Amino acid sequence: MADTVQSLLLAHADRDTPGFRHGDDTWTWREVVAGSAARAHVLHALARDGDPLHVGVLLPNSAEMAFAIAAGAVGRHVTVGINRTRRGEALAADVRRADCRVLLTDGAHLPLLEGLDLGGAVVVDTDRPDWREKVAAAPTTTDGFRVASTTDTFMLIFTSGTSGEPKAVQVANFMVVMAGSVLVDKYGLDATDVVYCSMPLFHSNAVMAGFAVSAASGAALALAEFSARHFIDDVRRYGATYLNYVGKPLAYVLATPERPDDADNPLRFAFGNEASDRDIREFAARFGCSVWDGFGSTESAVIITRTEDTPAGSIGVPFDGVAVYDRLTRQECARAVRDADGRVTNLDEAVGELVNTQGAGFFAGYYNDQRATAERLDGGMYWSGDLAYRDEEGFVFLAGRTDDWLRVDGENLADAPVEQLLLRHPAVSQAAVYAVADDRVGDQVMCALVLRDGASLAPEDFAAFLAQQPDLSPKAWPRHVRIATALPSTATNKVLKRELRAQALDSEDLLWSRGERDHHYAELVRSDA
Repeated sequence: MADTVQSLLLAHADRDTPGFRHGDDTWTWREVVAGSAARAHVLHALARDGDPLHVGVLLPNSAEMAFAIAAGAVGRHVTVGINRTRRGEALAADVRRADCRVLLTDGAHLPLLEGLDLGGAVVVDTDRPDWREKVAAAPTTTDGFRVASTTDTFMLIFTSGTSGEPKAVQVANFMVVMAGSVLVDKYGLDATDVVYCSMPLFHSNAVMAGFAVSAASGAALALAEFSARHFIDDVRRYGATYLNYVGKPLAYVLATPERPDDADNPLRFAFGNEASDRDIREFAARFGCSVWDGFGSTESAVIITRTEDTPAGSIGVPFDGVAVYDRLTRQECARAVRDADGRVTNLDEAVGELVNTQGAGFFAGYYNDQRATAERLDGGMYWSGDLAYRDEEGFVFLAGRTDDWLRVDGENLADAPVEQLLLRHPAVSQAAVYAVADDRVGDQVMCALVLRDGASLAPEDFAAFLAQQPDLSPKAWPRHVRIATALPSTATNKVLKRELRAQALDSEDLLWSRGERDHHYAELVRSDA
């Protein structure tokens, strides 16, 4: 059985079934392996003698991006996913931190690099004729490359950066092979399937739940840039049977107008992370497919999976060793107790940080960042930075990030349960709950809502909806409401709450506020109006 990404790809070297698809172009697996080998030969010729070869890729979800990742596997060098939403010194710092010796980019992204200190990295524009000529002239043999091992670093993938500067996770071959193989077995995928990948390939979700699934099964990898409006057309165009997602894509798609033939498509399975219960349910019904949402980070140290009996709002059952701990006491938190209305009555005691008590799990550390690695592995356990609680049956419920904890009138509140509650409203597509400073002490609750296309929401209707939610704590009623056209987010569709907190009431969006002791919302009149 193949145990490295290199061996997965080489197993397809003689296959003439579709390997990569992008737009109207298709490459067979034979062409994929040969083209990847050719690129690896060209890249190795650019390496400095004696230095490990780290190849950064600043590219869209194109065939060249997929070939770059495959070239790293075949040629046994490290590919570095560069977040193409980064700019200026932040972008340059990522390239330097990852020790990139070569940086592959294209004409569209090349201007982003002007004037930056890239630490001596050789910049290659893959749109130029000389790159294509070098690749065409290079040998396509795979015999000259060293054999990869399961523990070799396959890629450096930066964390999303929702709670601080992104860090480069060392992703080993076996992590990618394991992820791809598990999903292939789970869904029974083979070479007749098509994996639709519109999530950015510089991120772990696209690599482990998209690229790896294609490599492990021999299914074609169909590449696209995510578009909610073009989603179903893409699925039909490519004949996609499986897709991966991370963050809010299901919500974006569901916010578009329904079509009577939405369910008439080849899609059978969608797998991803961080979708709400409502979005999972509605996406499956609308497009006639199975949706399975799991929990895991780029570090892969804390893994939680849904079971058939997972209750609403929960992300599932944790793997062995995964628990909820109080960071200060280093003790496991109490299990959550609910009242008759479903409210957690012991939130202070129950909410803690998700940890792996057995150590690092699959996490091999952050590249060139011993301090951050040490923080994650404090006391021999892996601390995820994710807040959660467990109920008496052991199911895990997310409560936000460690910096998303709210303190309202002396009571701690978690943002994630309130967000899930707000998504019950049929007009709401996305919801973010966060703290803004109270004039006296502590926090006030603010929420930003994005409505579905064509939907409307009046202040009095929103207040009436909240009053009908028996599990909404009186302290969790939003003091301020922002009706936003969009939420600030990362390239992987994760909401940047630090930006929302910084903006607070300074926004051009429609704002409502209520009194301190009433539940009557009225439009906020700005002092500069």
